[in-house]
Amino acid sequence: MKVAIVGGTGAFGRALAHRLVEIGSDEVVVGSRDAARAQATADELGVEGGRNDDVVRDADLVVLAVKSNATLETAAELADAIGTTPVLCVASDLRFTDDGVLPGRHQGSLAEEVARIVRAPVASGFQSFAAANVVAGDPGDALICGEQSDAKKLALELAGHLGARGIDAGPLANSRALEGMTSVILNVNKRYKAHAGIRITGIN
Repeated sequence: MKVAIVGGTGAFGRALAHRLVEIGSDEVVVGSRDAARAQATADELGVEGGRNDDVVRDADLVVLAVKSNATLETAAELADAIGTTPVLCVASDLRFTDDGVLPGRHQGSLAEEVARIVRAPVASGFQSFAAANVVAGDPGDALICGEQSDAKKLALELAGHLGARGIDAGPLANSRALEGMTSVILNVNKRYKAHAGIRITGIN
């Protein structure tokens, strides 16, 4: 599988690319709005790199790993280049306050909005993954939401490549819960100085 990581120069995108390169299961290309920055990261990781609109064109799966406040703008910019290539949205809309991290939305999710912007099928997942755990090869369980499509199928497959147990968590509307869970995990991490993840019990 050829995986294009949009936002591959950021902390999570870089961690994802690093781990995929390490295990050698997939072809990885990293993208950025800044071609030079993408190429520098690509050279460091030993993969291909380029502008976002270039790297998504011949990918099997596009991972939208930009910061949450840039997710919708990036999706709109890349909609034509992405075409019908399946998309995995890993972002969560969050609010950082003096009392802690809170969900940023009262309704809907970023992933649902991305699905309204692009023509491609969209899945949502990996919100519970800490970058450090991804690099270490122990990210926890991967809850993946989306309609039954290649996006969900490939996202579940990618989770397995990362050493996670991919779990089908229902339709894309459930990404609202996944994105909200990110704020819970970040508060736990801050309180306990940890890199927490999620494991689901009762599934063989």
